[in-house]
Amino acid sequence: MKSSRLVSILLLLQTRGRMTAARLAEELEVSVRTVYRDIEALSAAGVPLYGDAGHAGGYRLLDGYRTRLTGLTADEAEALFLAGAPGPAAQLGLGSVLAAAQLKVRAALPSELRPHADRISGRFHLDAPGWYADADETPHLPAVADAVWNCRALHVRYRRWREPTDVERRLEPYGLVLKAGRWYVVAGPGPRTYRVDQILRLAATDEEFTRPDDFDLAGYWAAYQRDFHHRLRADRAVVRLAPGVALTGPAPTDAHVEEDGWTRVTVSIESVDHAHTEFLRMGSGVEVLEPLELRDRIARTAAELVERYGDPRAPG
Repeated sequence: MKSSRLVSILLLLQTRGRMTAARLAEELEVSVRTVYRDIEALSAAGVPLYGDAGHAGGYRLLDGYRTRLTGLTADEAEALFLAGAPGPAAQLGLGSVLAAAQLKVRAALPSELRPHADRISGRFHLDAPGWYADADETPHLPAVADAVWNCRALHVRYRRWREPTDVERRLEPYGLVLKAGRWYVVAGPGPRTYRVDQILRLAATDEEFTRPDDFDLAGYWAAYQRDFHHRLRADRAVVRLAPGVALTGPAPTDAHVEEDGWTRVTVSIESVDHAHTEFLRMGSGVEVLEPLELRDRIARTAAELVERYGDPRAPG
C-alpha cells in the first residue's frame, strides 16, 4: 500500500540519513520511478525533504526533523516486542537499555495497539541455547561489542582447535552473531569467524579501523554457514545397516538391499574421528565397509572392549 510505503521511506531516511532513490527502491522492492512519485507526495504533504544531485547525492530530511512512531499495524507491534531478546541484550550489557527502549516504544504506540504488544511479551519467550549444552562463559563479550560499535581494533589470545592451539591475534571486529546460544565475532582481516568464548585474553586499543562499506554481516554469515555445512560432510563412508536401523543427519545415497536383508548405503561423514564415535553408538546395527581407516579403527575399539569386558560367548 502506498501509505505504508510512504511511512517506510520517512522512517528509512530518519534512521539512516541520506539515501539515493535507487537504494530506497531496493529496500522497498519497487521501481525508482515509484520512489520519485512517493518523494513528491511526501514533499507535497509538508515533509521537509531535500534532494542533492551528484555522486554523493540522495534524499535526506531536514536536520533535526523527527516523526512520531505512527503507521504500525497490530502484527508489526507484536513482531517488534517478539524481537526484543532480553537474554542476549543482557549479555551485551544492554539489558536495562532494551527495557527502557521497549517502555518508550510502548508509550508511543497508539492505545489500541498496546494490548497486542503486551500479549506477545506474555505468551512468547525466546530461549536460544540447546537443552544439553551449558551456557558459554563469555566475559569478554561486552568489550568485543564495544569494539564492534566503535570500530576499534583488539589484541586477543585465542584458543583454536588445531595446533598450536593458543595464538595471538589482532582483530578488526566487524560484527557479532548469536547462533544457537553461542556468540561469534566476525573480524578482519579476511574476514574470519571467531568464537567469543574462546578468547582467553583481550586488550582493547584506541586504534581505529575502517569497516568495509560493502561488508554485509547477514550475507557473510549465510555464506559462512553454507561453506561450514559443505566442509562438515565432505567425506564419505560406505556402511551396511541392519533391518529397521536408520541413520540420522543427511539422507544416505546409493541405497541397496542385499540378500541377507541388510541395506548397503553411502553416507556423508564429518571426519573419521566423528564417524567412529557415531557408528559405535549404533552398536551391532551397522557395519562399516569403507573407508578402511574407519573400519580398522572400529574393529580395534571392539577388540579392546572384548578384552576389557570379556567375550560373552566364551564358556564359563
